[in-house]
Amino acid sequence: MRRLDALEGLLGLGAMSERSIASRRIFEGRVINLRVDTVELPDGRTTTREIVEHRGAVAIIPILDDGRIALVRQYRAAVGVDLLEVPAGTLEPGEDPEACAARELTEETGYRAGRMEKVLFAWMAPGYSAEGIHYYLARELTPCAGVQDEDENLTVELLDFGKALEMLDAGEFSDAKTVAALCLASRILSKQP
Repeated sequence: MRRLDALEGLLGLGAMSERSIASRRIFEGRVINLRVDTVELPDGRTTTREIVEHRGAVAIIPILDDGRIALVRQYRAAVGVDLLEVPAGTLEPGEDPEACAARELTEETGYRAGRMEKVLFAWMAPGYSAEGIHYYLARELTPCAGVQDEDENLTVELLDFGKALEMLDAGEFSDAKTVAALCLASRILSKQP
């Protein structure tokens, strides 16, 4: 086996990669675009991939000095229910993820972080979407004036972090980014004095 073949195998490249033959955008929106790609599989067959293009997003895990977490409750039209979530938002074109996290934290919760630490980057649904989320742990929070986006209607809920984990264990969170954020924060915070 060639050295390059071995490296490609370790990285998940080569035998599994697909080659794009054609691509056409069928929808352009404010938040997402949709394109359909024709791809050639490694064995020469062709097929199509429907791909949601997204600029990416941030999710913030805001922990107050007293151990509470700031969450937001908002109606999500796509699923038709109110969800309790970590604050989050879409990156503006060319925006630095940490700057976006600071902006979204202020807009959605009315808090500013004295310390912001990137703790994860994850693809949301790589089977059909290019959306990736940058997760930040926000601490040393101080109240500030926050103004929600015109198209948002949300309320801030401050929960004891232990209570939030109990709710997680009871299945009371159904937003995937929030589930991931709470699990991640629990691991990080349990390792700190």
